[in-house]
Amino acid sequence: MIPMSQPVVVNTSFGSLMREWRQSRRLSQLALALECGISQRHLSFVESGRATPSRDMVLRLAEQLDVPLRDRNALLLAAGYAPVFHARALDDPALDAARRAIDRLLEAHEPFPALAIDRHWCLVSANRPLRALIAAVDPSLLVPPVNVLRVSLAPHGLAPRIANLMQWRAHTFDRLERQLRSTRDPALAELLDELRAYPAHSSVDEAHIGDDGAGVLVPLLLNTDAGSLAFISTTTVFGTATEITLSEIALESFLPADPATAERLRAMFG
Repeated sequence: MIPMSQPVVVNTSFGSLMREWRQSRRLSQLALALECGISQRHLSFVESGRATPSRDMVLRLAEQLDVPLRDRNALLLAAGYAPVFHARALDDPALDAARRAIDRLLEAHEPFPALAIDRHWCLVSANRPLRALIAAVDPSLLVPPVNVLRVSLAPHGLAPRIANLMQWRAHTFDRLERQLRSTRDPALAELLDELRAYPAHSSVDEAHIGDDGAGVLVPLLLNTDAGSLAFISTTTVFGTATEITLSEIALESFLPADPATAERLRAMFG
């Protein structure tokens, strides 16, 4: 049985939802119709409510528009069909293999920090170096669910320790804005507003900070009791996930941006 934690569509037609997703992807009716192998006339009828799409057509349109699995269920409901994508808790036995894979990846990344987050940037799991780096923040920020963006940018979080705070804030906001455009998730809009309201004062002149990203990456420059650490980050997702919870998990891995950082981390956690 599929848990009904997915969005429930109330008095919203499939056509209007589909049009909103198409417009958010900046596709014309003709472009989307060509990608789906249907006529523009038929797609126009679907969006206007003059034609009812089949279940397969709903899924095909959603696939071409890269609609998140959670919202594909909403589209199916709006079209009069039952949801097909499950939303299980991460401790569900069906996700055992995925959960073990996440833990192995995080552990294998040591002595460098790594964590797994859900769609709202809440902490799912973290390895030992990451937990150590955030241990100094205000304990109120570490009460579950732990939102890693709050931990990063809150004035009582890591913000005072981030040497390039203004640069990192801009990078974080840009990334969150792109995620919001992709998912249209109102919870992300609220989070972005909250983060923007945090004080934006930098304790140093960032114009004189060395560019550890060599001009092509935005580094995270963190001041710690063990010395300055410079990181570049990568993001990993499950590319073939057909389960909602799993599709929304991302692994954030931080790599040393210079030899000194690598040496310090190995000394601390090696």
